[in-house]
Amino acid sequence: MRVFLAGATGVVGRRLAGLLRQAKHEVTGTTRTPEKGPMLRAIGMTPVVVDVFDGDALAQVVATARPDVVIHQLTDLPSAPGTPGYPAAQQANHRLRIEGTRNLMRAAKLAGAGRAVAQSIGFVYAPGDGMRAEDDPLDLAAEGVRQLTVQGIAALEREVLMTPGIDGVVLRYGYLYGPDTWYDAPPKPPSVHVDAAAHAALLAVTKGSGVYNIAEDDGAVSSAKAKGELGFSPAFRIT
Repeated sequence: MRVFLAGATGVVGRRLAGLLRQAKHEVTGTTRTPEKGPMLRAIGMTPVVVDVFDGDALAQVVATARPDVVIHQLTDLPSAPGTPGYPAAQQANHRLRIEGTRNLMRAAKLAGAGRAVAQSIGFVYAPGDGMRAEDDPLDLAAEGVRQLTVQGIAALEREVLMTPGIDGVVLRYGYLYGPDTWYDAPPKPPSVHVDAAAHAALLAVTKGSGVYNIAEDDGAVSSAKAKGELGFSPAFRIT
């Protein structure tokens, strides 16, 4: 299949790119900086340099790629929680999730893509007892920085799931840990290893529809739906 991977140089995107190529998919991957193009080409992708906030340019490169599936792995979080740059990073990521997702889904529709897979997060549920499932409400009453996060995620998921003519899949990841992330071990529930997160996106290229929790069995969220419908395993590691 032809796959357009937005965010190919990110921590999940780089791993997903390799998995997609191993599965014999034809992949076009995006980067914002020309210097990263050779890295994408070395993995076996066709690199494109584009700013997701430039809607017309994005629509043009997606149309040229003619993808069957568009994958949204775009993030803008250079600063870890608790560091001085974190609030500003949340503002930037909020814009990316809203404006960037809108532009990407518009481009996908114009290009005739029939499917979209997007990175979301599994730690924005409203407080409640027991493990959170996909049909539980999000924490829309949150305040402060968390409010920005929840608003951005709600907008992202709405665009992916409600764009006419596109079968949308939303993957609600736990806190990422593993190589190239902020954490070597699970920081707190819900968590998921970055390799397992990338593999879930590979599975969603050809399976599933709607929302899936992608996390370990740590008591915070239930990934039973993803295990049953996608074949997700939190134990997956890239060898």
